[in-house]
Amino acid sequence: VDLDTAKQELEEFVPHVRNISDSSIRKMAGRDLVRFKQFKKQGIAVKFGRFSQKENNQIRKNIEEFLLITGIDSAEKLLFTSRYPEDKESINRLKAEHLFCEKLSEGIPRPWRLIYYRARKMFDPNNYKGRYSKEEKEKLKKYHALHGNDWKKISELMSRSNLSVAMKYSEIKSAVNYGPWSKEETQKLMHAVEEVIRKRTEKEGANSLSSSEKSQRDISIDRETLYQKLPWTEIEAKVGTRYWRQCKQKWTTILTNKITKGQQLYRGTKGLQAKINLIKRLYEMKVEDANEVDWEELSNAVGDVPRAYVQAKFYKLKVSCVPSWQKKTFSEIIDYLFEEKLPELEEK
Repeated sequence: VDLDTAKQELEEFVPHVRNISDSSIRKMAGRDLVRFKQFKKQGIAVKFGRFSQKENNQIRKNIEEFLLITGIDSAEKLLFTSRYPEDKESINRLKAEHLFCEKLSEGIPRPWRLIYYRARKMFDPNNYKGRYSKEEKEKLKKYHALHGNDWKKISELMSRSNLSVAMKYSEIKSAVNYGPWSKEETQKLMHAVEEVIRKRTEKEGANSLSSSEKSQRDISIDRETLYQKLPWTEIEAKVGTRYWRQCKQKWTTILTNKITKGQQLYRGTKGLQAKINLIKRLYEMKVEDANEVDWEELSNAVGDVPRAYVQAKFYKLKVSCVPSWQKKTFSEIIDYLFEEKLPELEEK
């Protein structure tokens, strides 16, 4: 199929197809067009957005069946073949012989590329490695000295995901204080946040205010600006003794205390009720990934607090209550909390 025809035919199923690169369109024409037409005959629409539990189960089934057919040892070898250079040639030959693309997407009305990315996320053991040991931190420093910011290369050497090694290096690249925050550090943090917010607010209002209005007005800031999309690496540099995630967590604590006027929202009976509400709301959302959760909406489940506060509470909840949580998908964690932990909390 030529490119123009492919665009026309795919547009019926993928409305935004004209915003996709030509090379991606050619791949979709080869991998997806026939499948999309078959789904149309069955009255099934092509889907985007979050994957359902049914679709996740279908991906697992497709992977398991392909492994049985080919004799490939594991899903990791199948989906991350480059990690096994000695087996790469034979695995790629088996994938071609047994039509891996068709088998992986069987029964799932989505573009193949999205199914493949979802499968890699589900079956990558490097997503669930836990804390870095001292030895790993030293290795990370050494690899960064050799390879710079080539996080793909470093992730392969460390057997960690790209994002994990990049974020961890940002934490350990310089001497950082891990103890309690001093008054001086807290003041530096507050001044740094104030400075970046003030600059941003002044810049946004620069075109709509006269010079006299600019000099006389008080800068009013909506609450969302206080804790969303702040340049944390810039703030980290201004504080000097803490890495960016520490700064973000401390700022969330400061905001929570100010917003709630120091009330203990997560203690005693209130704490139990907050956990109950949080689990129920997460279960009702039926999402497949933490990135799909509207944490802003969920903040009302705990109290009038910043979204980062709720995210931190959920993290503590899953770590303390869900056995082997690192090996579970997000939806499996929520199901466990709802079915096993919720009754216990309600009884308390």
